[in-house]
Amino acid sequence: MTKAIGMAEYKTVSAGVQAADAMVKAADVTILEAQTVCPGKYIVLICGQLSAVNAAVETAKTQYGAQLIGSFVLGNPHPSIFPAIYGAAAVENIMALGIMETYDAVSIIVAADAAAKTAIVELIELRVARGMCGKSYLMLTGEVAAVEAAIERAKSAAAGEGMYLDSSVIAHPDAQIRNAIL
Repeated sequence: MTKAIGMAEYKTVSAGVQAADAMVKAADVTILEAQTVCPGKYIVLICGQLSAVNAAVETAKTQYGAQLIGSFVLGNPHPSIFPAIYGAAAVENIMALGIMETYDAVSIIVAADAAAKTAIVELIELRVARGMCGKSYLMLTGEVAAVEAAIERAKSAAAGEGMYLDSSVIAHPDAQIRNAIL
């Protein structure tokens, strides 16, 4: 009985709302977010047992695939994903700073999960397509080598879908940058 999350991202609000409705009718899942994001796309983020999340996402993909940008199902997501999405991460010290940007919302969450499971890092923020013309980014911190490994893993996770845009690692960001981020 594994807890899981899943997401579907749509080109149109109409298809997204219909897909969200179909997802909750198809399986016992809970909507965490269902909303428009820039530039007029629609995301649906759900949670539940792995089999239910799989069924719900598969329903959305099958019934509304023509407008689908992307989707994922993550069994056992890294616990730091949720605070980072909601801006509630309790990071007190930024050693090295890793930043990665994608063209979509779906791949940034998958990439963040992969990064957090690769090395000892802390997710600072996951900006999921809000105010970024549909792009998304993640920021994470840790020791330099850990951040480098995590960003490399995140890049390969996003690149598989062709959604990787850019990334960087700053070994010791200036205090002004650290203060601006925290």
